[in-house]
Amino acid sequence: MTSLRSFLAWPGAPLGIASAALFGASTPLAKALLGEGVNPWLLAGLLYLGSGLGLAVVHFGRKAAGRPSEEAPLARGDWIWMALVALAGGVAGPVLLMLGLTTTPASSAALLLNLEGLATMAIAWLVFRENVDRRLLLGAAAILAGALLLSWQGGGLAGFGLGALYIAGACLAWGIDNNLTRRISGSDPVQIAMIKGLAAGTVNFALATTMGAHLPAPGLIAGAAVVGFLGYGVSLVLFVLALRYLGTARTGAYFSTAPFIGALLAVALFSEPVTWTLVAAAALMAVGLYLHLVERHEHEHEHEPLEHEHAHMHDDHHRHAHGPDDPAGEPHTHRHRHEHLIHKHPHYPDLHHRHGHDS
Repeated sequence: MTSLRSFLAWPGAPLGIASAALFGASTPLAKALLGEGVNPWLLAGLLYLGSGLGLAVVHFGRKAAGRPSEEAPLARGDWIWMALVALAGGVAGPVLLMLGLTTTPASSAALLLNLEGLATMAIAWLVFRENVDRRLLLGAAAILAGALLLSWQGGGLAGFGLGALYIAGACLAWGIDNNLTRRISGSDPVQIAMIKGLAAGTVNFALATTMGAHLPAPGLIAGAAVVGFLGYGVSLVLFVLALRYLGTARTGAYFSTAPFIGALLAVALFSEPVTWTLVAAAALMAVGLYLHLVERHEHEHEHEPLEHEHAHMHDDHHRHAHGPDDPAGEPHTHRHRHEHLIHKHPHYPDLHHRHGHDS
């Protein structure tokens, strides 16, 4: 019997879908909090802070308990990328979105926010040259079409203008954020998500209070913190892990299923009706996911010599010797060297397969 580990998309696809599920679930739960009169921009700050502070407890708590992470911490050279990630996704994205929402109708904004998935995949394919074929393009198009259908509220792009351009800019910032995060995805995902959450939370909270927002009741703050920790924090940890195995474009495609997952939860929790758009979106996303899951990319490829540090097991790409100070047990983390290698096997653009393609 074929095991899950022999499935090409394992474990990247489950991680990407789980990340989308947690983020998608946060949408109807956040909507419930908004129904209690919480300022939308303040709520965004509380969600991000719940993510960052919750992950800080995990990050520093395991150190205090003498149980350090098996993951590699951010290296000195990673901090410039981490700073750019926080700037793009935690500062520029929220600020541009705020500017756009002040003049753009909600129906148009919901449609425009789907540009994040498109920006993420386009940058990965066109700038970072991740490999793509017609099947993947068709699958990504089907998933994005399903997301667009779900967010369609009949208003089209009414009110398109400077506000819409701001929202498009926010989506571009988050697309850049997702692609830059790939550069550091071999490092501790909890540390990465913690820093991004704290940066975005601080910016959103400061903007909201500057605009005159007031803190809600303690119970609502606690609810927002829990939703933020799971839907933004844990979700982002899983997203970073998926990036490690799949690359940015494929992870972005899986993550684009989040609106559908949120819509399903809204049906279950709030008895919202099952509409034809929900059914049609389900069909489109099922087709898109199938095309991505059955991908088989195999060709002879070359691994250049490489030295880096990340959590790993001793597989075909990790056949290095260990010194007396290297950790025992697997998975483990230490700096190791990959020698020159040419071979052929199915692969994704993961940490060790980010080579170019002739076509």
